[in-house]
Amino acid sequence: MTLYDELVARGLIAQVTNEEEIKNMINAGKATFYIGFDCTADSLTAGHFMALTLMKRLQQAGNKPIALIGGGTTMIGDPSGRTDMRKMLTKEDIDHNAECFKRQMERFIDFGPGKAMMINNADWLLSLNYVELLREVGACFSVNNMLRADCYKQRMERGLSFLEFNYMIMQSYDFYYLFQHYGCNMQFGGNDQWSNMLGGTELIRKKLGQDAHCMTITLLTDSNGNKMGKTAGNAVWLDPNKTSPYDFFQYWRNVDDADVMKCIRMLTFLPLEQIEEMDTWKDAQLNTAKEILAYELTKLVHGEEEAEKARSAAKALFGAGSSAEMPVTELTEADLTDGAADIKALLVKAGLCKSNSEARQNITQGGVSLDGEKVTDVFLAVPAEKLREGVLVKRGKKSFAKIVLK
Repeated sequence: MTLYDELVARGLIAQVTNEEEIKNMINAGKATFYIGFDCTADSLTAGHFMALTLMKRLQQAGNKPIALIGGGTTMIGDPSGRTDMRKMLTKEDIDHNAECFKRQMERFIDFGPGKAMMINNADWLLSLNYVELLREVGACFSVNNMLRADCYKQRMERGLSFLEFNYMIMQSYDFYYLFQHYGCNMQFGGNDQWSNMLGGTELIRKKLGQDAHCMTITLLTDSNGNKMGKTAGNAVWLDPNKTSPYDFFQYWRNVDDADVMKCIRMLTFLPLEQIEEMDTWKDAQLNTAKEILAYELTKLVHGEEEAEKARSAAKALFGAGSSAEMPVTELTEADLTDGAADIKALLVKAGLCKSNSEARQNITQGGVSLDGEKVTDVFLAVPAEKLREGVLVKRGKKSFAKIVLK
């Protein structure tokens, strides 16, 4: 099976231009392709997973990835899939977010000499002269066609700002610039980006000739990872300080039965032959499939050691086994008051609740337990002696922490 056939078999490809040429180029390892990542937060999310794993697959076959950091386009904001205008970020915020992205991408992609490149479109977009840009590319875009594009439709009734209207031109200019300066001949993106991405292909051909070899591929998900099964969303981060390896593991462990095989096929590197065999699994076997999915993805993002810890912790909490590998929150004497710690403070310290008021609400609703016993007293004080032995605090069915006083 060729690489392109495998991408199709895994359910990754949605729409393409020049399919035969794309097949030949990808299969021969001759594609130089880019995927863009706007810096709207200080961490990538589970919604970026398909793009990251796709880049890894293509690089392993000899193709050259360009991870395009959207330092410039983030200053405008992509209206695709939005019903309101995105929050305006400062240049300092965007630069910080871009640095965070770089560190996370390096777990998936080899940025060694002569291999993948990481480029920031702020390097050319922020220095553009507006009049020169209008003269160079403005005539290549039809306003009528732009207004019919899917990326603008949801915004037309509520109001589309002129700032956002320019996003398609900026994104198209990225492909045009990368094609000229880096030999980039292919672009990938979420299926919601089809209109924006076609703009780049058409711009290159209008400026450089219809025989310019530039191609566009969209993935079956949108830019947030939707349609991959359970919506990835922005709540599940790749940064372990925002979503712990255990919580990340549990997120994938709890995907819907109907989505688990779809996620395994799209996101893991398990052989298709093994996946086809798993496709026949039913009932209790689906739980095994979910554990495999959770382990494989946690290993990709956080490494094998953290994946093993997360799997062991899950088994300890929900099945047989030792709790030695559970995520641990450490306290010091400074966290105590009169030789004890308030249960609400413990919930906040362990990251199980955001505030004392949220902790109080969870307790009164019967959603908190301490060492397996439901907590009913919102003023419960856990003594230092007990904390030195280690306690297991649990909120809801799936969130827990082992807390130890050092």
